[in-house]
Amino acid sequence: MPIEFHAQSRTFHLHNRQMSYIFKVLPSGHLGQLYCGRAIHDRSSFDHLFEAVPRSMSVCYFDGDQSYSLEHIKQEYPTYGTGDMHLPALDAQMPDGSRLLDLRYQGHAIVPGKPAIPGLPATYTEDPAEAQTLTVDLADPLAGVTVTLSYTLFEQLPALARHAVIGYTGPGVLRLERALSFCLDLPDMDYEMVELAGAWARERHVVARPLAQGVQGVYSLRGCSSHHFNPFLALKRPHATEFEGQVLGFSLVYSGNFLAQADVDPYHVTRVTLGIHPQNFTWQLAAGGHFTTPEAVMVYSEAGLNGMSQTFHRLYRTRLARGPWRDKVRPILVNNWEATYFDFTEDKLLALARQARDLGIELFVLDDGWFTNRSDDHGGLGDWEINYHKLPDGLQGFGQKLHDMGLQFGLWIEPEMVNAGTRLWNEHPDWVLHQPGRRPQQGRYQYVLDYSNPDVVDWVFHRLVSVLDGAGVDYIKWDMNRSISDAYSCAVGPAGQGAVLHRYILGVYQLYSLLTERYPNILFESCAGGGARFDPGLLYYAPQCWTSDDTDAVERLKIQYGTSMAYPVSSMGAHVAAAPNHQLGRSTSLTMRANVAFFGAFGYELDLTALSQRGRELVARQVAFVKQYRQLLQFGTFWRLRSPFEGNETAWMTVSPDRSTALVGDYRVLQQANAGYRRLPLAGLDPDRLYQVTRLGSGAQPAGTPLTAYGDELMAAGLVTTGEDPAAEGDFVSRLYLLQPAEL
Repeated sequence: MPIEFHAQSRTFHLHNRQMSYIFKVLPSGHLGQLYCGRAIHDRSSFDHLFEAVPRSMSVCYFDGDQSYSLEHIKQEYPTYGTGDMHLPALDAQMPDGSRLLDLRYQGHAIVPGKPAIPGLPATYTEDPAEAQTLTVDLADPLAGVTVTLSYTLFEQLPALARHAVIGYTGPGVLRLERALSFCLDLPDMDYEMVELAGAWARERHVVARPLAQGVQGVYSLRGCSSHHFNPFLALKRPHATEFEGQVLGFSLVYSGNFLAQADVDPYHVTRVTLGIHPQNFTWQLAAGGHFTTPEAVMVYSEAGLNGMSQTFHRLYRTRLARGPWRDKVRPILVNNWEATYFDFTEDKLLALARQARDLGIELFVLDDGWFTNRSDDHGGLGDWEINYHKLPDGLQGFGQKLHDMGLQFGLWIEPEMVNAGTRLWNEHPDWVLHQPGRRPQQGRYQYVLDYSNPDVVDWVFHRLVSVLDGAGVDYIKWDMNRSISDAYSCAVGPAGQGAVLHRYILGVYQLYSLLTERYPNILFESCAGGGARFDPGLLYYAPQCWTSDDTDAVERLKIQYGTSMAYPVSSMGAHVAAAPNHQLGRSTSLTMRANVAFFGAFGYELDLTALSQRGRELVARQVAFVKQYRQLLQFGTFWRLRSPFEGNETAWMTVSPDRSTALVGDYRVLQQANAGYRRLPLAGLDPDRLYQVTRLGSGAQPAGTPLTAYGDELMAAGLVTTGEDPAAEGDFVSRLYLLQPAEL
């Protein structure tokens, strides 16, 4: 069994073939962390791993025992008031003003499978045998506070999911001001912290730095997980690489303000915590009330960063994403945004759609501008009234015309926002997040609806239903184009303001639930000004996300490489855009743009009718190639081979589950004069299999003479690419290689 409790030593051992996680009930009744790492043999006691050393100037829990200080004992869910002087996992103010909490063990339960977390996205099981869940009950009777810690260990994956439920049984009102989902005390600081950082149009760049004494972390206070940081961090040993070495990955299944940090104490103990950011957070609990934290997931890898990522990919793709699109290849789409922006007529759209159909594209997405008063981004948001001047037969008629062509119909919405001057704005000013008496702050000429108010969520849901019912929509792109800056709800009094940002996210999840339940066959893609809400929370509702508004192929190498640290390829919206690129003005070949976008949920974002004859032929071949290999591209095992953050070249590959077929993407940004020799070691192949390796040229067509080599040779000696990039090709060059079984 993956979770065992040894009653005599009061020790919990959560283990499978890949990892062990061990903690125990200490003599004081607190939970002490003993071990987290590679799988080790079970035994009745691990007390020899408990470290309690007398240290000067420490506050000790037991009179006369100078060694038992919770300041220096590694814990599972620490609080303030027991002698622990670090940042706690839980902080609350009791009605009498006290912040002292002393949570002690009350009991536990072990159940098969994984119970759902009401109102929150979370990983799940389809068979109870896939996992076991441990719940441990803690209480402080004097404070009237209870905490139930939940741990789920997956049988086949080195992945542990955790969350906490905080309850209150005392008089008056308890004020929760810090309620984190995850805490882990590690015995040393010999790690580098890997984070995903950036800004709009350069999201999720990989940043690594050695741990140092003190606090280091990432966060968001923008109301969304943000372009700037992602609710993810990893700790890797200094010599760990993409392919070998110990790595711990941490990910929060949440879409709002978050905190993920590593706090190193003077004795080199590293405390890792993840959860809702405590800034601007206060949650009030009356007697009998409870608060549930979002889920956090920890992954252990001895196969380097790739090993960590592949566990996240498998878990999030198959046991976080849900619905009929979870396991289905994604349709090849064209989005009209960069082709037309707001300036379109139905005739222009249908001409673009006919061209798309003729090239083999399957889905036409109508982006922003289809509703009234929307000739630019200054107006129209919120009313969601169809512009019959642009679409004479409405959405239903336009969708039917697409379906008659054999195309699926996709639609852009931004349901969390409102523009000034709309009917919604004028009739319900109290539905906008703002403090009365203060001028509300706008971003991108729009304001944020108060999704912490259930009436707003209900109204938006029914308004969207009136638009979508009968329209034949097959795909929805849900956008969110600004941060939340002045979070004040007119629907609650002073005591409820600290809960507004979290309740807002719960409202977003509620609307997603209502829409996905009503339209179970629609493919939802999340978006937030590109990648500002690319997080595990939304993958539960929308199995793919618009990775970035930056569609430049060179920049996408970094963005998609970094995103793959925690997120599967199938979740990354990746499109071929126009050249020169609309964000950077850079020109890259149609082949380069496609060779990058192939490794994602593939599509186009350009005016297909403006392509030359050769351009249309290339697109048709690219579309045919994706149709043939998208199962492999979107659901294969993804390997990062060469980092764009470390040099001029990038490489990655995807391998089929049986390791018989693989596709390799090899990219060079700038040409080099008289360059040296080039070999690219591959990964994930069957060492005993003989492969035929075919280089693919323009339009992903075979180019040159295939070679044959065994998997062990391709992984150890590498794929020789010297001389394949003549100077005439210049900058921004890419190569695809197809590996298939060869005849002996």
